[in-house]
Amino acid sequence: MSEAPERASFEDVAREYRPQVFRFLLSSLRDPELAETLTQECLLKAYRNWAGFRGDSQVLTWLLRIAINLQKDQWRNRRLQFWRQTTANAVDAGEAANWLASEGSTPEAQVMAKQQVKLVWKAVEKLSERQRTVFLLRHVEEMEIAEIAEATGLSDGTVKAHLSRAMGRVREELGGRR
Repeated sequence: MSEAPERASFEDVAREYRPQVFRFLLSSLRDPELAETLTQECLLKAYRNWAGFRGDSQVLTWLLRIAINLQKDQWRNRRLQFWRQTTANAVDAGEAANWLASEGSTPEAQVMAKQQVKLVWKAVEKLSERQRTVFLLRHVEEMEIAEIAEATGLSDGTVKAHLSRAMGRVREELGGRR
């Protein structure tokens, strides 16, 4: 690696900024092992590109941008994995509707329950990807807000906001019915 004059060695840069990169990733991901792995990936990526660093920004800013991109990739991979598993384990809306109506219900009540389930699924399909994910984790998987935040890499507040918007849109699609 040829080093540009007037710049610190990469070893010095890594030693100085590693704690800040790790702290950022840890606070974002709330998973020490994953934060450590992504910190190492960040520093490896920076090392490989060190000769091309032009100095247009502070070194820490450059490192954090790499860390943010790695975090986004990680979140995207988790989301894709979630949807692959969900699709593989998916239940047909009509099948799920059969579970809702009790055997003691009248045929009319059973038909109405099936229709309601189909309407809910149709409304859920129209949600944004994040809203749909949060909605399904809360109402299908019955996860708590903190668990959803951990699974998606979002903050508790962001999960609550997406859940609230999702609920509003589903209610709106159902014509204000609850």
